[in-house]
Amino acid sequence: MSITSSESSDGKVVTISVDGRFDFAVHQQFMLAFKDHPRGEKEFVVDLENAEYMDSSALGMLLQLRDHGAQSGEVKLVNGGKVIREILHIANFDKLFQVA
Repeated sequence: MSITSSESSDGKVVTISVDGRFDFAVHQQFMLAFKDHPRGEKEFVVDLENAEYMDSSALGMLLQLRDHGAQSGEVKLVNGGKVIREILHIANFDKLFQVA
């Protein structure tokens, strides 16, 4: 399980990729992936393509990221598999985030 981040060439978007289980074990890595960027200046994309599972602590981390993001607070959650999308839907996160 690991968290990696990369910034777009124009510096406006930060993509955070989750590999493996998205749970409290990666809390510190996930927080470091966005806390280094000034609050409210970046848009964030969370790539869940390689995420196998997420728990309630992952949902909390996503809310913290949303509060840290661009003025619009928009965070995109992309490439989640069937299980991940179902978890997001049950938690009504599809109403708080753009899920693709």
